[in-house]
Amino acid sequence: MRRTVQSTLLLLTGAGLLHSSLFTTLYLRYVKEGLRPLLVASGVVLIVLGVMNLVLEVRGSGRRLPGGHDHTGHGHMDPGHMDDDHMGHGHMDDDHMGHGHMDHGHDHSRAPKVAWLLALPALSLLIYAPPALGAYTASHASTKSAPPVRQTRFDPLPASTAPVPMTLTGFTNRVQQDPAKTLSGRAVQLTGFVTPGGADGGWYLTRIIFTCCAADSQTVKLRMYGPEAPPANTWLSVTGTWHPAGALGTKSAAAALDVHESHPVAQPINAYTDDLPLTVGS
Repeated sequence: MRRTVQSTLLLLTGAGLLHSSLFTTLYLRYVKEGLRPLLVASGVVLIVLGVMNLVLEVRGSGRRLPGGHDHTGHGHMDPGHMDDDHMGHGHMDDDHMGHGHMDHGHDHSRAPKVAWLLALPALSLLIYAPPALGAYTASHASTKSAPPVRQTRFDPLPASTAPVPMTLTGFTNRVQQDPAKTLSGRAVQLTGFVTPGGADGGWYLTRIIFTCCAADSQTVKLRMYGPEAPPANTWLSVTGTWHPAGALGTKSAAAALDVHESHPVAQPINAYTDDLPLTVGS
């Protein structure tokens, strides 16, 4: 029974890993894309171990002697032989009592029923995957903010007057570090999800960035000015210009945007990077 529980847990966990990393993209909610091969390999190993463990259990049960604990074969409780001579030979002595011949049916080879609760996390990967990180995580006090990346040179912006697609980090770096002030009056296009700003009714466009996995996530947030706050966790494509607060090109410049236009978009495949959004088929 213990091996049956072990095998079940191994198989469920392995199947959950393969489901989330090989057959779907759920793993991207928790780890970076580069870890996918390791997740797939781990899932395969767990399934192989589970199958091997189950085979050993079946073979072991077939080799057990059916009379291994058959008391009738030893005559210890035969009423016709319970005379003084047999009693004197110690057929009911402490040694026999210690070997479990008077066991009251306690099968210590069975795993406790509570062990099956360990299957719940594995089942969750197959039936109901834990939710992705979102607005609650981004607004939580313990969430780390991504530090600004020091830049001294910036590529020139396209000559076209069309909005420039940028990452939230790229926008912040240009606003606070570009001495040429190339974002002055220039429209940009940003993508992220909505995080409420608090009691003042403001809101932020947000991205959560994984260094390795969800445990070391960092946030990048830009304050949005203009329309009312959309529902939390709504993914938006936002077009606007830098909100003039502080001195552009210095650290005093606000990481903020005056919103001219916004519309909902599907969550990108690379939601937990600060890259330009990727969608299915792109």
